[in-house]
Amino acid sequence: MGNYIIIHPQNPQPRLVKQAAQIMDNGGILVYPTDSVYGIGCKIGEKRSLERIWKIRGLDKNHNFTLLCRDISEVALYAKLNNSNFRTLKAFTPGPFTFVLAASSELPRRLHHPKRKTVGIRIPNTPIIQALINVLSEPIINMTFNLPDDEYGLSDAYEIKQQVGEQVDAIIDGGYCGILPSTVVDLTSNVPKVVRQGIGDFGLSDQ
Repeated sequence: MGNYIIIHPQNPQPRLVKQAAQIMDNGGILVYPTDSVYGIGCKIGEKRSLERIWKIRGLDKNHNFTLLCRDISEVALYAKLNNSNFRTLKAFTPGPFTFVLAASSELPRRLHHPKRKTVGIRIPNTPIIQALINVLSEPIINMTFNLPDDEYGLSDAYEIKQQVGEQVDAIIDGGYCGILPSTVVDLTSNVPKVVRQGIGDFGLSDQ
């Protein structure tokens, strides 16, 4: 059974955040709350951990990951930002949005979309995730946590523990999340396009 770490959702305890970060530093995979649903992830460069996540999720290797970043300056290391995209991220982050952007040369090739050379980027409005990324000093490779044949993400950490606790290295219980994923917005063309409507209201008609 992996570690089960209860962290306050608004005031994360630094000692417990460091404990979770150490598990990731050692190549572990974590389940954690975001501002949409629970996510599952690991550090960049952990190829074996990525393969474990694909297996747990019941997905093939063409399914994309998202990078959870601290801020826009960190996004700019892994994705190409023009002035329009920068303004969009400034207006809608942090928040429950995943933005599809052209990948930069700094991003490992295995994290690119296999055909489009793009990457999904999130800056979550979640104190636990922000604290974890600050300790790690790099983004987290993230995927929505839902089980095979379940279209909704899981919202209860204890339920996740009951179902997959043996398969992950740690679960952060930060309280209940929703069941809707983030809203996905493609910013690779001149006009933003909502490709998945989730919890975030992009307000495309106002752009």
